[in-house]
Amino acid sequence: MRLDKFLKISRLIKRRTLAKEVTEAGRVKINEKKAKPSSEVKQGDQLEIGFGAKQIKVEILEIKENVRAEEAKNLYKVIE
Repeated sequence: MRLDKFLKISRLIKRRTLAKEVTEAGRVKINEKKAKPSSEVKQGDQLEIGFGAKQIKVEILEIKENVRAEEAKNLYKVIE
């Protein structure tokens, strides 16, 4: 699945266009490497996302195409 789509579906970022902009700005890394919005993510990957001064690190537990809001938190686990 594309990185920007995963960020939206998991609700780590509210909109896909915003996820694309954040990724293009270089504030998202997959397994410690800079990522593009079209980068493929898979189960077990670790994402680092920069929100201004705040940094969040998550591990992808599951990839799904459609998810309800209450199930979105089951797609990832916060590491830091």
